[in-house]
Amino acid sequence: MLFLITGVSSGLGRAFARGALDAGHTVVGTIRRAEDAEVFEALAPGRAHARRLDVTDDDAVFAVVEEIEARVGPIDVLIANAGYGHEGVFEESPLSELRAQFAVNVFGVAATVQAVLPFMRERRAGHVFAVSSMGGLMTVPGLAYYCGSKYAVEGILETVAKEVADFGVHVTIIEPGSFRTDWAGRSMVRARRSIPDYDTLFEPIRAARQAASGNQLGDPAKAAEAVLKVVAAEKPPVHLVLGSDALRLVAAGRSAVEKDLREWEELSRSTDFPDGHQIASS
Repeated sequence: MLFLITGVSSGLGRAFARGALDAGHTVVGTIRRAEDAEVFEALAPGRAHARRLDVTDDDAVFAVVEEIEARVGPIDVLIANAGYGHEGVFEESPLSELRAQFAVNVFGVAATVQAVLPFMRERRAGHVFAVSSMGGLMTVPGLAYYCGSKYAVEGILETVAKEVADFGVHVTIIEPGSFRTDWAGRSMVRARRSIPDYDTLFEPIRAARQAASGNQLGDPAKAAEAVLKVVAAEKPPVHLVLGSDALRLVAAGRSAVEKDLREWEELSRSTDFPDGHQIASS
């Protein structure tokens, strides 16, 4: 099978690429720096192909996908992985950093998926993965921009899954917990602190995240193994939560939403017209 994986220079992207290559697949991996190309291709000469790409450049994304389809082969599996973390209290974080976060984490994913879909749809086969986060299904103080971007990925890809279901194209959103990568280290942008009112809430959270960097519970190689199992599954999930911490925190976040639904159900129902006709919806 041919995999296209964005962001393979490090972290989960590199682990997904290694896993696929070790399993005998061919992988085209995107990188940001030219010097990373040789290192990546050395992982499996002849089967590891590097392409330099900035996923925020829509035209470049479409051009790279078309070139891969023409010169390397049909893309069977896409893993839209490229992204980064932003940490900062919402009130302290410049809106320019929110736009930058969405440019990569949301628009970069959307462009890559949109570029690949026509080929998969026409072949009536393919599997699209997008790397979201447990922060796309729950929230943590200090990660408003990051969680916002991942919630957007969840909404887009969950919708796409329903749109392409009849074409033999599968969509799976990956929601990792804390994995032993550089996400909380050099790969994270941190907003400057400026408002003392948030010190008591946020400073312990930031300190704990920095202390845990490099010692996270999740094993990237095992995440890659899990993804390959989903690739081989006859009925793959739309949501793939990875990590026991993610299972616990996502369940707690969902329970909080369900609690609000139950407690405010009467008020929710009170907004209907009393004699109105129910409009059928999906």
